[in-house]
Amino acid sequence: MTSYGPAWNEELSQLFDALPPRIAEAARQLPDTRGELLEIVLDLGREPEARFDAGEIILDRVQVTREDLEYVVARVGAFGDDNRAGIERTLHRISAIRNRSGDIVGLTCRVGRAVTGTIDIIKDIVVGGRSILLLGAPGIGKTTMLRECARVLSDECGKRVVIVDTSNEIAGDGDIPHPGIGRARRMQVVTPARQHAVMIEAVENHMPQVIVIDEIGTELEAVAARTIAERGVQLVGTAHGSSLDNLLVNPTLNDLLGGIQTVTLSDEEARRRGTQKSVLERKAPPTFDVLVEIRERDRVVVHMPLDETVDEALRGRVKPAELRIRGESGQIVSRIDTSSPVAGVFDAAPFGGGRSRRDRDRDREPDAILRPRRSLRTLEDPFALAHEGREREFREVRGTRPNQPLAVFPYGVSRTYLEQAVRELRLPVRIQHHVDDADTVLTLKNYYRRKDSPVRAAESTGIPIQVLRSNTVAQIKGALARVYGVDVGDPTEVALQEATEAINRVLQTHQTVELAPQNAYVRRLQHKLVEQHELTARSTGSEPNRRLRILGPGEEA
Repeated sequence: MTSYGPAWNEELSQLFDALPPRIAEAARQLPDTRGELLEIVLDLGREPEARFDAGEIILDRVQVTREDLEYVVARVGAFGDDNRAGIERTLHRISAIRNRSGDIVGLTCRVGRAVTGTIDIIKDIVVGGRSILLLGAPGIGKTTMLRECARVLSDECGKRVVIVDTSNEIAGDGDIPHPGIGRARRMQVVTPARQHAVMIEAVENHMPQVIVIDEIGTELEAVAARTIAERGVQLVGTAHGSSLDNLLVNPTLNDLLGGIQTVTLSDEEARRRGTQKSVLERKAPPTFDVLVEIRERDRVVVHMPLDETVDEALRGRVKPAELRIRGESGQIVSRIDTSSPVAGVFDAAPFGGGRSRRDRDRDREPDAILRPRRSLRTLEDPFALAHEGREREFREVRGTRPNQPLAVFPYGVSRTYLEQAVRELRLPVRIQHHVDDADTVLTLKNYYRRKDSPVRAAESTGIPIQVLRSNTVAQIKGALARVYGVDVGDPTEVALQEATEAINRVLQTHQTVELAPQNAYVRRLQHKLVEQHELTARSTGSEPNRRLRILGPGEEA
């Protein structure tokens, strides 16, 4: 369980002594929940407040004056470039708000406390020698856990620990560090702009086994952290952001995760992977081995190993994290966290993350799990699924629940068109990057005839393949509508929409586009639409699969 230590009441009194007498007296009269006190706020012309997790308490109805602010400034340490000061040999932090002239018009007196036991929830990771990055919202307790990590590693593990203390927030103000850091050594930083240089100096001059650093926030600091990790030093730090996905999309700090780069694959490699030619990959190993998201003071999410988590996120998939909860009696409960949104950051479309096929099968009814998959032959017409009476089998593959999301792997089919079709039909579809994660494959006729590796993989595992005659929104919508049993609207209107899309495609690419089969009346309307755009089309095939082919300019009819 957590404890504030024997000197807590004395340190809190030192903070109250720095306040104007009338405000200090009111602060001492606060209820016994003073252990939950976060800060005391003094703003010029406003009533002084004491802030807790649960809300605020007005300390005095008399408004704060300039004399009150000057009283506090005279009794705390000097303010640095970051507008922060402290009280010697305590962990309290006083932050100033200045007007445009540089005069102080507000003070935030943050209560600092050394709390033992805060890292019990991740102590096994800390003492195991892994580099750890802590993330969390402001005021959640990141610095408190960082301080406790330094104490445990120096006192209990006997390691050489150096703290790079930019704002004297970890080890307190003054030249003598607070006993809350144990036997760890502290290096102060003259100005925040020098933090990265002091980090390197700590490694080069003092031979630490562990470096502790708070608030990594710039590119230079991220590079310095990587340099430290590459020298075999355990690094324990915090960064700006509350979750892993914050770092993934932060171009300054994603180097802590290994960095992200766009790689262009060859045609053969893209077909082998079943992906687009441009993919996202890690540049290098992550600086940290473990990332800990602090959700609440007794609730954290652990991403470990971090390199695997990042790789899965870049592929649009989710690697389940570990959720750890500390109960009232101090016991630690661990389970898989199912609420992580990381995969959505780099997903191909906003329709949810991509779980593996094995995980999705595990969620289905027991008879569906035990029943061997039947091999469904490929259908070259998206409407032939119903014509040949195979709709029931396809629904068994994707589960019996009507709202079960369908995992679609588009191979050669425009993801933009697929996203548009899904949005317009409002269907629960997940667009996957890999064929192994799919419930069905959408591809074009020429890709299917080439029998590329994704097509062969789908056929060998019995994943249904729907072969579209052309890469249009209308054909994609028709395929999805048949699978889900939804109405896409007036068939004639849909057919004319498909013809319009095909005409635009022919005009852009000068290549022939084939439409879906239609009856004679609809084909005649499509012919007229083609002629209006000064293009040529001809009907091909036999009923009921007779259809139009819109020819590119210069091609013979």
